[in-house]
Amino acid sequence: MSESDATAAVPVTVYTRENCTLCDAARTTIEETAADLDVAIDLEMVDVDEDPELAAEYGERVPYVLINDHPAFKYQVDERELRLKLLAAS
Repeated sequence: MSESDATAAVPVTVYTRENCTLCDAARTTIEETAADLDVAIDLEMVDVDEDPELAAEYGERVPYVLINDHPAFKYQVDERELRLKLLAAS
């Protein structure tokens, strides 16, 4: 994805923690699905442990995924649902 594509990219935020295998799987699923659909995404990985407020809000409930600032997934990312959400947001 080039820099010019970033303006039309779908914002995807993943609240995560270090050593979180579900978070790693979510990131992989999001990146691979977006590439497969040819949908540009602006993926932001946010470590909740770096912010006390986020740690209090999300704690162990990660990964927590927002697409276009709307809650989309918690714990696991369903690829079929992700496809629909990314296409709707793009």
